[in-house]
Amino acid sequence: MKRATLLLTGFVFLLVFCVGISLGQEKATKEECVAKCKEAVALIKEIGVEASLAKIKDPKGPFVWKDSYVYASSLDGVNLAHPMAPGLTGRNMRGLKDPNGKMFVVEQEELVKNAGEGWMEYHWEKPGTKQIARKVCYVLRVPGENIYVSAGIYED
Repeated sequence: MKRATLLLTGFVFLLVFCVGISLGQEKATKEECVAKCKEAVALIKEIGVEASLAKIKDPKGPFVWKDSYVYASSLDGVNLAHPMAPGLTGRNMRGLKDPNGKMFVVEQEELVKNAGEGWMEYHWEKPGTKQIARKVCYVLRVPGENIYVSAGIYED
């Protein structure tokens, strides 16, 4: 009987501990998004597009942290690397709308074509949940390439 009680107590402790970790997941900051995008651009310039895209789309790689990630797209709407939704890679996303009807891929493209970088927002499913959340993202064009990278924070 004592063993069963001990096992049950251990199980409850483990369950509470795991739930506490998932609820207390650290949130990425805007500064980290800018830094990670700049890091991705530097990597593309250093080792080339293809080798860098492999690192960007790795869900356990250096471009996935806390509750955020970097993804890469071409200026003609094609997703080149997405660590959290690999099924998007290779797909033209230009016609994609967020739940509010915003054509955010087109907006990202226009932002980097005109300014080279900047912030914009849209709604997207938060990784690891089925929850749609407001996402504020930084987009940065890769100089000399028809590619941009993006990372954002989710605001619940």
